[in-house]
Amino acid sequence: MATQKPQRTPAEIEDIILRKIFLVSLVDSMENDSRVVYLEMSAAEILSEGKELRLSRDLMERIIIDRLSGDFPAAEPPFQYLLNCYRRAYEEGKKIVSMKDKNVKSEMEIVVKQAKKLAVSYSRIHLGNPDMFPNNDSIKQNISPLLPLVFSEVGSNIDEFGGSSSSGISCPPGFLEEFFRDADYDSMEPVMKQLYEDLRGSVLKVSALGNFQQPLRALLLLVNYPVGAKGLVNHPWWIPKGLYLNGRVIEMTSILGPFFHVSALPDHAIFKSEPDVGQQCFSEASTRRPADLLSSFTTIKTVMNNLYDGLTEILRCLLKNANTRENVMEYLAEVINRNSSRAHIQVDPLSCASSGMFVNLSAVMLRLCEPFLDANLTKRDKIDPRYVFHCNRLELRELTALHASSEEVSEWINGSTAKVDSSTNKNNGQNRLPDATSSSSSVNVPSLLPHNSAVSRSSEKAIYPFICECFFMTARVLNLGLLKAFSDFKHLVQDISRSEDTLSSLKAMQGHAPSPQLQLDISRLEKEIELYSQEKLCYEAQILRDGSLLQRALSYYRLMIVWLAGLVGGFKMPIPQTCPMEFASMPEHFVEDTMELLIFASRIPRALDGVMLDDFMNFIIMFMASPEYIRNPYLRAKMVEVLNCWMPRRSGSKATETLFEGHQLSLEYLVRNLLKLYVDIEFTGSHTQFYDKFNIRHNIAELLEYLWQVPSHRNVWRKIAKEEEKGVYLNFLNFLINDSIYLLDESLNKILEHKELEAEMSNTVEWERRTAEERQERTRLFQSQENIIRIDMKLANEDVSLLAFTSEQITAPLLLPEMVERVASMLNYFLLQLVGPQRKSLSLKDPEKYEFRPKLLLKQIVNIYVNMARGDNDNIFPAAITRDGRSYNEQLFGAAADVLRRIGEDGRLIQEFVDLGAKAKVAATEAMDAEATLGDIPDEFLDPIQASHEFLFLAIPSSV
Repeated sequence: MATQKPQRTPAEIEDIILRKIFLVSLVDSMENDSRVVYLEMSAAEILSEGKELRLSRDLMERIIIDRLSGDFPAAEPPFQYLLNCYRRAYEEGKKIVSMKDKNVKSEMEIVVKQAKKLAVSYSRIHLGNPDMFPNNDSIKQNISPLLPLVFSEVGSNIDEFGGSSSSGISCPPGFLEEFFRDADYDSMEPVMKQLYEDLRGSVLKVSALGNFQQPLRALLLLVNYPVGAKGLVNHPWWIPKGLYLNGRVIEMTSILGPFFHVSALPDHAIFKSEPDVGQQCFSEASTRRPADLLSSFTTIKTVMNNLYDGLTEILRCLLKNANTRENVMEYLAEVINRNSSRAHIQVDPLSCASSGMFVNLSAVMLRLCEPFLDANLTKRDKIDPRYVFHCNRLELRELTALHASSEEVSEWINGSTAKVDSSTNKNNGQNRLPDATSSSSSVNVPSLLPHNSAVSRSSEKAIYPFICECFFMTARVLNLGLLKAFSDFKHLVQDISRSEDTLSSLKAMQGHAPSPQLQLDISRLEKEIELYSQEKLCYEAQILRDGSLLQRALSYYRLMIVWLAGLVGGFKMPIPQTCPMEFASMPEHFVEDTMELLIFASRIPRALDGVMLDDFMNFIIMFMASPEYIRNPYLRAKMVEVLNCWMPRRSGSKATETLFEGHQLSLEYLVRNLLKLYVDIEFTGSHTQFYDKFNIRHNIAELLEYLWQVPSHRNVWRKIAKEEEKGVYLNFLNFLINDSIYLLDESLNKILEHKELEAEMSNTVEWERRTAEERQERTRLFQSQENIIRIDMKLANEDVSLLAFTSEQITAPLLLPEMVERVASMLNYFLLQLVGPQRKSLSLKDPEKYEFRPKLLLKQIVNIYVNMARGDNDNIFPAAITRDGRSYNEQLFGAAADVLRRIGEDGRLIQEFVDLGAKAKVAATEAMDAEATLGDIPDEFLDPIQASHEFLFLAIPSSV
């Protein structure tokens, strides 16, 4: 019969477990495991105390200290040892679970728990004081030993474009949780400091295709612990300090900066990230399969949204913590203020943060705004307009305001503060604004501000709710980030177009007269276009293809315009005659950025799907013709550009059609305000106003042409023409005629010049005698003239077309005494150019290329003649035609009729036109007979100096 194995006592079991965990022995038993250390001194001390040479929980800490303090050449370095102690304790804990004796099991669980706790505690002590214990590690680590553990905790199989992040180092379950939870900050500060610096270094100059996701998750893990959050915002590099601090320095040296720098967008060569996104995804894109490009677009969009979500979670975690919220707001404000010059046309890449950082920050801020971007915008009353004037965090006062000058703003602020102070004294120190109905004074007192808002004084700092601060910070970030990126993208597309035109010219010249220098120039330009194209596709991947980013931005700017409209009483017309200072003092870019986003999004397929556009339409109609609210005429013109993008034939959307044809404010005020803006834009105050007005009026004319086809808008138009016959409508007609004459004259003269240049280039012998530089210069001039003719002819066609279709139903203003001769002179001039003696000199090889359609133009001119004749109840038009001494010729009417017959025009129209010519001829004869009857001019009307038969101007009526 076999003897029964003796039962171990709890003390023996404890000793065995602790020896396994700590790899130490109190007996020199020549252990086979080389990792086991014999603690001779400790054993001697224990024996001297009369105790058994067994490990127990009471000796645990003493044993750890002796093990770490001793000089054991073959032993593990301190941190590695403590980490593995924790790992072994975890493994022993799993074995204890299967013990049958509940009492022993409970005791051993306590032992293991204490062992783990001590391993963590001494890990903190060692990392905070690396020189406390001897370290025999021959390989000195420059990074925190915690970093690979944190990475292993948050790692995933795939962390970058086509690669894995497995480092081979694993962290025992629960170690990091115990390490960071309930840790004392003062002792952990140096540990956290190095860890955050190493984490920052791991993403420095990493692109969207690099491994940034693992460090990002690591950062999120750390900030979820109070000690981690505090360690981050108290790090010296949270907001770097220094004499040369600027936007780029913050981006590259702050802890969060390199995370925000991760991007697919191009950056200056000094700060270029790897892998190169353009090169890896979009090199020689024209030769790639569409499926490959789509795959690259999807990858970049996915990884960038992972970045946005991760950074948002990190900031949200810090913002929820009352102890770190203020630090986050200070960081964001510093980033914004130090990068204010990103709003300039030319941005210095060495002093400003990258576009990548600010587009990323834009996406993050929009996510932080989501809680107050609900469909009904229920929290907009939390946004206090006084933040713009009184906040000490953002530099907003220097921004251009919608209408008020800086002096007006200062006067208003000082006046309103004085009023508030007075009110405060009367109300026992309570902060209350004067009532909106209080008596007026020379200073416009704020009347739309909520009573519960804080008021800034020179001696105290105003406190605003997070929603308010987040709203204004997001406005600034979007202006310097997403909207600036739109502008950069637009300029990049223009650069590509110019380069391609130049390349085409160089290749044409190389075909005629090859030279090595030309070939070098062609090669250089082809490389340049390739790089430009890569950059363009990077912008497209990160921004244009990200529908959710654009949708969030549109939701934000919807809140912006609803809130701004609220400052003037909401969406209702007519708006108050006096602009409230709260509105007048708001930064101009709030509205400009809204319009730029709408224009940009309107040109991207499906970007506006599901977006509530009614509020945007209301805002545009309210303010597009209100210079007393929005001073900048170019900003009001941008609103027309938005409407232009929304025209159904452009957008192809039923939703935008409803905006024009079923929208109350649109039906009542759109035509009126477009006509008013057409007039207002004559004087913009800019040195380029003369040329700018043509482009702006082109957009207005396109809209008016569309609206004329909508019966409800056409009825409003006719009503305006009747009510404003001698007001805004008369001014509109005057400017329309001025523009028509100038544009047609310019384009016809340019056609003559262009034909001379074309003949010069066609003379091969003479052309080849010119130097390459001369030929290049003349070729550029030829292309420039082509563009000018095309643009001027297009604008002239539009203006004549506008007169043609409106004159069908509205002729009374055209036949006013002050207008009829101007209109007749214009029509006569056009008729002379189109069918007069010099018409053959205007023939072009490809007239359609230049938008020159003489037959259509002639038809429209004749239509205007006939329409005016039909409305001429007083028979004044024929005489007005003949009073034009510059262009009138009775034979032109017959010549025009002949052309119209040849092109198959309506016979009734031709006959009415011929009849009008006959009436004009009669009127001319009658005028000559009347002059003959009057005889010579009396001597008192002769010029006394020249003694010639000239009218003195004082005798000429002012209406002529």
